[in-house]
Amino acid sequence: MDAFFVSVELLDHPHLHGVPVVVGSPSGRSVVLSASYEARAFGIRSAMPMSIAMRRCPGAVILPPHQRRYSEVSQQVMRIFRSVTPHVEQLSVDEAFLDIAGSMRRLGGPREIGEQVRAEISSTLGITASVGAGTTKFVAKIASTRAKPDGLLLIPGDQTVAYLHTLPVSALWGVGAKTQEALARIGIHTVEDVAHTPVPTLRRLLGSAGEHVHNLAWGRDPRRVVVSRAEKSIGAEETFATDIEDTNVLQRELLRLSHRTAARLRASGNRAGGVALKLRYADFSTLTRSKKLDEPVDSANALYAAATSLLAVLGDRPMPVRLIGLRAESLESGGDGSTQLTIDRRDDNWRLAERVLDDVNRKFGEARVIPAGLLAPRKQPGANDGPATGG
Repeated sequence: MDAFFVSVELLDHPHLHGVPVVVGSPSGRSVVLSASYEARAFGIRSAMPMSIAMRRCPGAVILPPHQRRYSEVSQQVMRIFRSVTPHVEQLSVDEAFLDIAGSMRRLGGPREIGEQVRAEISSTLGITASVGAGTTKFVAKIASTRAKPDGLLLIPGDQTVAYLHTLPVSALWGVGAKTQEALARIGIHTVEDVAHTPVPTLRRLLGSAGEHVHNLAWGRDPRRVVVSRAEKSIGAEETFATDIEDTNVLQRELLRLSHRTAARLRASGNRAGGVALKLRYADFSTLTRSKKLDEPVDSANALYAAATSLLAVLGDRPMPVRLIGLRAESLESGGDGSTQLTIDRRDDNWRLAERVLDDVNRKFGEARVIPAGLLAPRKQPGANDGPATGG
């Protein structure tokens, strides 16, 4: 998809078409999740610190992300893909490889199928997609990148090598900035340069990746489309505006993340057999801790209890926390199935309450109903600079 998160947001904010739009939090420590092509003209890119993006384009409209909405549209996109072929390898929320070899007799050639997919996505969902077609996954990926935005590029098999050899070396998978520098030192700047460099030379320079890069330069990529496996984990994380030392603040954020993750579990029809906690400290060092649950769960209450117990086991932290995350792991289907019977009905009560919360938020928008523990703190009447109290 083209600027997927922004495209989905524009469905609900059509008046913003044609203006620079950035999806993310305006907090100085957050990053850009997606940028419209108008914003990209100012040099704004995904994963860029929001503070830099705002300096580059002070007039950009910043919209908060709505992950549940993106997931819903993503599922519709994947259904369109699977109406073309069952051989779909989903790479991310908005991108996939399709093996259409078995669909061409029914639907036409690669160009016709690509245009059909683009037209269906546009007419059904109101967003745009760019399609690349080639004889290998690597070539199709390159073609889709160069077709953006809202285009289609077909690279026929007999023209693959000639096309690749017109590209800079950065087009090759696995060639990042450092590899580019290493190759440039011996005069390699294009894919054609790589293709005509002896494999032993590339191995000395790039190690085991040398032969792989050489094969790509000649359009050789034996990897087949692998039908996507079921999601193995679901989670969420948050980077704080300032590093946090207060355990109460960390627990509060874990409660928020637990509800976000549990809602996604229930929406996907899964339960979690385990929970993982992630902490990133002020020096960017990161640790994770996980535990297996007694039985699979899909309630925020259960996830939160497990996550806070993991946080408590860590004891005194060596420094403030920059990021905290929670993941539901060991997923299994059956979010609407039966649970182990217990005398204490509190777990079922929590599940029922959270399902009602799902229904309300689906109808009236996210965060219309939230746990009392997540209400914004407010100052006591008449207080100036005293401590805040929770609502």
